[in-house]
Amino acid sequence: MQDLKNYFDNYYRKKEKLMTCLSEYATSDVVLAFSGGVDSNILLKMCVEAAKPFGSKVYGVTVHTKLHPSGDLAIAKRVCEETGAIHKVIYADELMEAGIQDNPINRCYLCKKCIFVKIKEMAEELGVTKILEGTNEDDLHVYRPGIQALKELKIISPLADCMITKREVRELAREYGISVADRPSTPCMATRFPYGATLDYDQLKKVEEGENWFRAQGYYNVRLRVHGEILRIEVDEEDFVKIMLGRKEIIAKMKSLGYPYVTLDLEGFRSGSMDIHKIKK
Repeated sequence: MQDLKNYFDNYYRKKEKLMTCLSEYATSDVVLAFSGGVDSNILLKMCVEAAKPFGSKVYGVTVHTKLHPSGDLAIAKRVCEETGAIHKVIYADELMEAGIQDNPINRCYLCKKCIFVKIKEMAEELGVTKILEGTNEDDLHVYRPGIQALKELKIISPLADCMITKREVRELAREYGISVADRPSTPCMATRFPYGATLDYDQLKKVEEGENWFRAQGYYNVRLRVHGEILRIEVDEEDFVKIMLGRKEIIAKMKSLGYPYVTLDLEGFRSGSMDIHKIKK
């Protein structure tokens, strides 16, 4: 009971600090890199509220790419309409523009640099000097080379600056009535392939189709990791029995996507599992 009290005491202190920071940023127009995920969602909602007393504009800028699930753009548009933010869209071909066709070890850095240069250019056109994004505290403790690109470009990360964790982000989202509060994370599709693997949009689309199929069957967290002809399925451990009961249907579906060998990862779902064996480029 005391642990729970301590958690919420800490949570409300962080929330107050975040509100203070956003109020300072929102004295003038701000741009938020807006993916439609829960981190950028809560920032968008709170930024819009912080901007109201000043009459400032909040721009939710979505970079639409083929490396992210196709449904993200529609979600981003809907959330901007819900909050009253101004939605802007930038189109990018990261494989070519960021030079990550061979999925290099610093892919995340190159990709973030490419994307946020484009966002900075749009911000300059809008006359905005403050650019925010949704990195949280937990992101600082795992392999995230893209964070270096954010630092180099002087992008502001309010959640990380206020030490707000992913759990606390979801708590904020529920408190503020964000419609995607419990939506599972949907990171870049390139994370489904080993470093050094050649990436192409057809393969990325197949993985997205496969993961969407699993979610339609009621799975919450799912990652399809591709190792050549071998497909490694990651789901939450509590879904293992469900996987085995639906084994024949799953095999048939995955083979129809072009994967002759279909496996279940006994460690279950975990973010960043491809980072275990990083290669030198």
